[in-house]
Amino acid sequence: MNQPHHSKTTSREAAKTRALINDLVRIVQIIDDAIKAEEELAGTFDPLQPQYSMHAGKLAARRNNLIETIAALSSREKTAPHEK
Repeated sequence: MNQPHHSKTTSREAAKTRALINDLVRIVQIIDDAIKAEEELAGTFDPLQPQYSMHAGKLAARRNNLIETIAALSSREKTAPHEK
């Protein structure tokens, strides 16, 4: 008899997860823009070059972590029980 409550909770959790993923995707886009601006300012686009912006490198690491988080959340979302 508790099925409707579980279903409602699952649906709410799925909506929150989807909203979080969408927010993280937007943040990744913002960080990508910041990386491009830093690279243009430094005049180099190759992270292996000594002139490459340290700030751009740190932003790229943060972006990569967020991308991994998005992938993990998306995977969890796909394997979560769905509302009937």
